[in-house]
Amino acid sequence: MKGLRRFLDKIKPSFQKGGKLQFLHSTFDAFETFLFVPNKVTKQGSHIRDSIDLKRTMSVVIIALLPALLFGMFNVGVQHYLLMPQFRGLTWQQLIPAAGFFNLFWFGFLKVLPLIIVSYVSGLGVEFIFAQVKGHEVNEGFLVTGMLIPLIVPPTIPLWMLAIATIFAVVIGKEVFGGTGMNIMNPALLTRAFLFFAYPSHMSGDAPWAVATDVISGPTPLAVGASSVANNLPSAIDHMPSVMDMTIGFMPGSVGETSALMILLGAILLVFSGIGSFKIMASVFAGGLGMGLLFNAIGANAYMDMPAYYHLIIGGFAFGAVFMATDPVTATQTERGKIIYGLLIGIFAVLLRVVNPAYPEGMMLAILMMNVFAPLIDHYIIESNIRRRLRRMKTIKA
Repeated sequence: MKGLRRFLDKIKPSFQKGGKLQFLHSTFDAFETFLFVPNKVTKQGSHIRDSIDLKRTMSVVIIALLPALLFGMFNVGVQHYLLMPQFRGLTWQQLIPAAGFFNLFWFGFLKVLPLIIVSYVSGLGVEFIFAQVKGHEVNEGFLVTGMLIPLIVPPTIPLWMLAIATIFAVVIGKEVFGGTGMNIMNPALLTRAFLFFAYPSHMSGDAPWAVATDVISGPTPLAVGASSVANNLPSAIDHMPSVMDMTIGFMPGSVGETSALMILLGAILLVFSGIGSFKIMASVFAGGLGMGLLFNAIGANAYMDMPAYYHLIIGGFAFGAVFMATDPVTATQTERGKIIYGLLIGIFAVLLRVVNPAYPEGMMLAILMMNVFAPLIDHYIIESNIRRRLRRMKTIKA
């Protein structure tokens, strides 16, 4: 690493003001600060000096995403092989020794890798262009966004659609607001929202999960629940995977959203590192569970009769609660606000799923809606604190 540091120091003057390549200063700075902690220090005033910066924070989130990513690749291979004639009728426990662990993972790896590449190339391309035009540093936020996007889309999504949606999310969701730290909505979820409303047949229903010669072997649990309402079936549970399969993640779904167990591992890392808010995560699950129990009490259709805890382990609920709702830029900042914000996300996610069978996955819209209202929640929490302290001061003076 010392040799690399010396090499960067040697070529650095060429990219600084007055150098031959000064027009690429933003690009050089992005690569330098990715490899090494910036050596800039404050000259005056009181500041907190810490060894962690935004890039290092984003790196921890990437590490937290790895369990869900790696398992997602393996699950894509499992779902594909279960569809092959020679393996039909097998359970995933029987399939793994029959098909071979490496073969299953390798198929999923080759299927998911292009999604990651397209996400980063298209998104970072826009980031670099905006940084060069504005003469600013390249924002670090897309390090995580670029990994989140492939994890929340079907593995069968056409790459050109993913590229268009990613570019839209970066330009409209981030850059028009000023870049990283200024956006009001989560860019990864904005990518998914664009895909859902622009290309619904590739994002919802059975089509993305039941391509006969491709990847997925059947509809998702959310699609099963929605169809049970639409077709007046007596029970949605009978047609769903087992609780164990849904917890481990061996079921059709978006790449990184199927395994609640792998998402839990990521949540533990985020909480113990102090990067993810435990209050938001716990509040989202509490809100979703409470709304599910309310629907159980009503019991008007098969979806309402489904056990409340099912909502926490199917679809994008767990993934959204851990990696999307906790986004420090678009979430609430006050401590009480985090609880309110999380509860409302969980409530609205389950409400949208159950009340509107045509749109079974409500987590995306729930988080995007609360992203918009997060500043308002913080505003009223702060105003409430100010009023309470003013009353306290008046009482003391009296």
